[in-house]
Amino acid sequence: MGAGSAGDGRFDEYVAARGQSLLRFAYVLTTDPHTAEDLVQSALADAYRHWRRVSRADHPDAYVRRMIVNKYLGWRRRRWFGEVPTDRTADAAPVVADHAEAVAARDESRRALDSLPPRARTVLVLRYYADLDDAAIAELLGIATSSVRATASRALATLRAAGFGTPVTQKEIS
Repeated sequence: MGAGSAGDGRFDEYVAARGQSLLRFAYVLTTDPHTAEDLVQSALADAYRHWRRVSRADHPDAYVRRMIVNKYLGWRRRRWFGEVPTDRTADAAPVVADHAEAVAARDESRRALDSLPPRARTVLVLRYYADLDDAAIAELLGIATSSVRATASRALATLRAAGFGTPVTQKEIS
């Protein structure tokens, strides 16, 4: 679909209505706001190019979410992810956390999720953040339902072994 075609307005309306939700979804996957923005921008660029197909899908949100997941997993498979930030100086004064316990708990959960392999993290995000059942996750990722359950079980066991309870839900993040 080229620029200036009749479907541009509908795409713009879709992005205006669903853009923030897609960005939150990508943030939960990546735990980095800048990477999440890049991920959504890249997925929406692809969605724009294929907007006729996307808009004709039964669930355009699911279609675009799948594009985001595929891009995320594709980016994670690469050997090099770009620059890696480091501590500026060891001499810097320690920062005193002035946040509520809930914020600290969410941050801890995000770090725990970030330590999981991409597929395990994706399964947990789709299950607990996107509130999808095992069959929907299996269809979205193109794997067997039993693989979804096994992956989720291993990921949750890893989190429990590290001292974490259940992953953060969408209500706690918002």
